[in-house]
Amino acid sequence: MDSYLHLSNGKSFKGTILNETLDKTVTGELVFFTGMTGYQEVLSDPSYKDQIVVFTYPLVGNYGINDHDFESKKPHIAGVIVYEGDMGHSHYQARYSLQEYLTKWGIPLLSQVDTRAVVKNIRKEGSMAAAISAAEGIQLETDNSKEMVQSVAEVSSKDISVFGAGKKHVVLMDFGYKKSILSSLTDFGCKVTVVPFDTSYETVKQLNPDGILLSNGPGNPKQLQYLLPNIKKIISSYPTLGICLGHQLTALAFGGDTKKMLFGHRGANQPVVDLETKRVYMSSQNHSFEVDESSLENTHLSVRFRNVNDDTVEGLSHKKLPILTTQYHPEANPGPVESIILFENFLQMINEYSGREQAYA
Repeated sequence: MDSYLHLSNGKSFKGTILNETLDKTVTGELVFFTGMTGYQEVLSDPSYKDQIVVFTYPLVGNYGINDHDFESKKPHIAGVIVYEGDMGHSHYQARYSLQEYLTKWGIPLLSQVDTRAVVKNIRKEGSMAAAISAAEGIQLETDNSKEMVQSVAEVSSKDISVFGAGKKHVVLMDFGYKKSILSSLTDFGCKVTVVPFDTSYETVKQLNPDGILLSNGPGNPKQLQYLLPNIKKIISSYPTLGICLGHQLTALAFGGDTKKMLFGHRGANQPVVDLETKRVYMSSQNHSFEVDESSLENTHLSVRFRNVNDDTVEGLSHKKLPILTTQYHPEANPGPVESIILFENFLQMINEYSGREQAYA
């Protein structure tokens, strides 16, 4: 049936709802993803919590949904906008169609929308509030300064869990981690203990890790400002790798600042240069916020990675401590895997330090 995508700037786009989930209006932050594949990973990535995702590639769903490529146990997006999403799917691993999967979770799939025009609105005016509704007219909140509520607490683990049995022990602080980050660590021979996002330094110390990984997650990093002293104490005591939100939290913990981008980076083809090796990686990204480079001047943090397209900060290193961060996703999923070498760099840092706080005394 006919339904509509309403933007907070007053524009509306007519489309066809492909599942029977639209018994109420669904709202969220409107963002776009530029990858040609990887929609299953996007749908199940906790970093997309409560967002309405516009897929710029016109044919979404053509290889279905399988049992292997989920990044978490359920989808976190609020809605999906595509040009065409009901074509027949074909893949030997496919278990469901895109339509069946989203219907199961009560998430609207709106097709036959002019996605190019929608993306032009976002690129011009920025990510904005939007709604999917059967109603032709609807009033939307136009104040885009209002930030998401405490969303990390909703996607983080509630209990401590252990995975793998490797010789190196990594504590993964879960702000909404992707399964592929955990899989990358275990593939590299690590024992991984996943802990809730607000786990105290004292609890982490009792776990006796060799290293710390701060995961990705949704929302504004400043929603976790109250945790910064705890985070700083933890990452100052052990070799640390920060990914996406973990990168931003590292910057905030050491006195840097973050700011919201106009429309962020979401896709699997973002070029990033390593300023140390001069090597360029094609990377997978998903973020609305960036580290403000000017705020790093009086910190011990320096820019290690930079976006080739717009010069934004893509990663940091600490001048005195074994801390490395990336705004992009070295584990990819979806995207190219060439930057997975960052996990090797992380393990090298662990090998060079004892992983005990006295190493930094």
